[in-house]
Amino acid sequence: MSSLLAALDAADAQPVAVELRARSYELLGDFTGRTVVDAGCGSGRAVAELAERGAHAIGVDLDPEMIAVARERWPAGEFHVADACELPLETGSVSCYRAEKVLHTLADPLRAVLEARRVLVPGGRAVLLGQDWDMIAIDSDEPETTRRLVHAKADLLPSPRIARRYRNLLLDAGFTDPVVEVHTGVFTDGTALILLQRITDEGRWLAEQAERARANRILVAVPMFLVAAQKLRHQ
Repeated sequence: MSSLLAALDAADAQPVAVELRARSYELLGDFTGRTVVDAGCGSGRAVAELAERGAHAIGVDLDPEMIAVARERWPAGEFHVADACELPLETGSVSCYRAEKVLHTLADPLRAVLEARRVLVPGGRAVLLGQDWDMIAIDSDEPETTRRLVHAKADLLPSPRIARRYRNLLLDAGFTDPVVEVHTGVFTDGTALILLQRITDEGRWLAEQAERARANRILVAVPMFLVAAQKLRHQ
């Protein structure tokens, strides 16, 4: 858990990640004094940032260890252990819904988006944020091996390509007026190596990337899909 948290914290601290979270909050609209749920909240950073911006923020995550970390880090926050497909919230009880880097872990992401529609008030907004695991770009002297490793990692995930489907997923769930943005995170320091170690443990390939890092030649680019949409007011 400690190594995973270190990797997540390092990625979350990158300027592009900070800017992307801020942009996701903008796309939620005016949530001052309103309830916002962050599904798959992890260690709770977004919940704390939303609360700082005036929301009544609720974090939900299926991992009890992550929720324990979130409660320790942000004791003023409200956190629950729960499935994104079965939120512990009343129907029509929240104004905004946010899910960051969670739908790719679900076998049926549509269930989670339908659950988002259930808990949102009519006219409420949903924002989905995440990477497409088949689209990660890595500079390497072995492009074929790199392609194989990226696809092998993607194939281990329940829904690795769901980010490219966010727009259609929201439309299928009955949302309207989707806004689609793609922001690319570019990593050229030690954080890149940490990310690659989460993709594979193949020693020879990682050794080449470690040498690239030492020589200031490492590069990993991760396209992040950010999609916002509105629940129909008559639902």
